Amino acid sequence: MKILVIHGPNLNLLGDRETDIYGETTLEEIDKALRERAESANIEIESFQSNHEGDIVEMIQSKKDDVDGLLINPAAFTHYSISLRDAISATALPVVEVHLSNIYSREDWRSKSVISPIAVGQISGFGMDSYLLGLEALMGVIKKG
Repeated sequence: MKILVIHGPNLNLLGDRETDIYGETTLEEIDKALRERAESANIEIESFQSNHEGDIVEMIQSKKDDVDGLLINPAAFTHYSISLRDAISATALPVVEVHLSNIYSREDWRSKSVISPIAVGQISGFGMDSYLLGLEALMGVIKKG
């Protein structure tokens, strides 16, 4: 089993960026924790981060036949990227959307996700644990097939 993890724009700045909202955990630490958890379940993780919408769309399209599921933090693209939504939808893969912060307790515009209607589920507000909980959920969905 293989899972593609996508990190959207500005997540490369984790650990430095707005630590009062996103915490001090770095993207590298998140990826390491995901790999360790996945390895214990004999699952391969491939992670990708980009600040460019088209690069993320192309990555999803290129991996659609190589992975069993998608774990994604679309970051700012959550709220408006129809092209990202369409790319995800076209894969027919199970998708779990995650967010470090609780997007529903922040600015009103953050509570709208164009991704969540095509996702199996969404987990937000638990910092790095959002990713780990999302991974657990996605592994369960894939295994149930």
